[in-house]
Amino acid sequence: MTVLAAPRLTPLTGTVPLLRLALRRDRLLIPVWVAVNTLMVLSMPTSLEGLYDTPAARAGLLRQVDANSSFRALIGPVFDDSLGALTAWRVGVFAAALAAVTSLLVVVRHTRDEEESGRQELIASGMVGRRASLTAALVAAAVANAALGLLVTAGLAGQGAAGAAAFGLGLAGAGMLFATTAAVVAQLTQSARLARGLTAAALGAAFVLRAAGDSARTDGSSPLTWLSPLGWLENLRAFADERWWVLGLFAAAILAQGALAYGLAGRRDVGMSFLPTLPGPPTGRLGSAFALAWRLQRGGVLGWSAGFLLAGVVYGGLTEGAADLVGDNDKAREIIERMGGRSGLTDAFLASMIGMLGLIASLFVVASVLRLHGEETSGRAEPVLANAVGRPRWAAGHLAIAFGGAALIMLLAGLGFAAGYGRQTLPVLGACLVQLPAVWTVGALTLVLYGWAPRLAPAGWAVAAAILLLGWIGPALDAPSAVLDVSPFAHLPKLPGGEMAWGPVLVLLLSALVLSAVGLAGLRRRDMTT
Repeated sequence: MTVLAAPRLTPLTGTVPLLRLALRRDRLLIPVWVAVNTLMVLSMPTSLEGLYDTPAARAGLLRQVDANSSFRALIGPVFDDSLGALTAWRVGVFAAALAAVTSLLVVVRHTRDEEESGRQELIASGMVGRRASLTAALVAAAVANAALGLLVTAGLAGQGAAGAAAFGLGLAGAGMLFATTAAVVAQLTQSARLARGLTAAALGAAFVLRAAGDSARTDGSSPLTWLSPLGWLENLRAFADERWWVLGLFAAAILAQGALAYGLAGRRDVGMSFLPTLPGPPTGRLGSAFALAWRLQRGGVLGWSAGFLLAGVVYGGLTEGAADLVGDNDKAREIIERMGGRSGLTDAFLASMIGMLGLIASLFVVASVLRLHGEETSGRAEPVLANAVGRPRWAAGHLAIAFGGAALIMLLAGLGFAAGYGRQTLPVLGACLVQLPAVWTVGALTLVLYGWAPRLAPAGWAVAAAILLLGWIGPALDAPSAVLDVSPFAHLPKLPGGEMAWGPVLVLLLSALVLSAVGLAGLRRRDMTT
């Protein structure tokens, strides 16, 4: 009788099937966010060429940026007046941050999320190595970042092959660095929410360090800038005598964090962590669906609140220098007025920046509404609904956090603007709050997807990304009104400075109400998934 030897199990056994599964689950998330990031970068040369069409105009921009520490803190220093260098300056920090966010979402989703839901334990019971899931998650993030780097390199090659390659590699390196950061944090924490929050906090700290360093020096040489991976990207100096050795910093940090993540992954049991979640008090106040939703989402709400308050202070402080930066550039003035109205450059700048925060707030409301989907697919909603809690009541708790949280962060943004600018407190607060009908409409659309087709619920991210793309890039490219009007934000009055138009605001409020009712009706009619 022949005895067949059992297949040899290695730490990476099963990586390929898990990678295929990860890419299949992220078949919407990765392409959408890579496309948004790529379009944001590749649209910039055309926009900048229209704004600064002569060497003298571009040289004047360099002098204005060098003299304006606030704009250096926001965007960074500029090292050359070529279109490629101006593109890397204008979108480098934001494109790297977006790549980092995409990477951390992918890695946490396929590591800590899987363990928290219990699916990883089932997977681990088969022929799957101890580090296969972590490897699959990191490779999925690498696929996303490689696609971004290749598309950016190919799209900017006309501005200079070397600069395009450096910029594309820098963006991919920044994304992978935060992917490995998320991998380490996922081993340390027992909650996917906390893993995402801590990694996002690390990204925020990197932005603050870079901003502090760049505000102090005009050449990116501050020690604070060098402490930030976002500062490494700008010091790579794409399209401006590239410093190729800076890529070694990304490689070293990625390898070091990856090795740490692999070491930690081999020293703990599935579902456990090195920093376990502490139990709550023996008696709590979770007597309602709203209280439970607040307990689950309070960390996110508080994090977004702090971020919007800080953003308001920063943007408010930039308002006084907006006129100096634009100078007599009629095309730059036209773009700001297209985004913020024609009520004067200062008011138009305020309106355009507030509008951008409104667009970003739509990401918060989508994430908060999709918490319903996460609770359902993880199986945590089932025991709640088994009690005397109906589906509408359960969903209403999370919707109150989503819509109420959006109102809170926009209110704090308004207070930050008022503090940073030092005037027009009530008009600025009103301008921030008038963004809410459009934000709520995006959240209601996500609820419709979740209520009627839960498998398509993550497409809410695609809706938010498309609206963000239209609001950010559309005015700079002078997109047709018919295209811009697809976004609910295009119908809001341009405040402060413009006239208040109640009609569109009321229509959007009614739309959000009706869409929410439609989404809840779908949730009541369908079966719950597990």
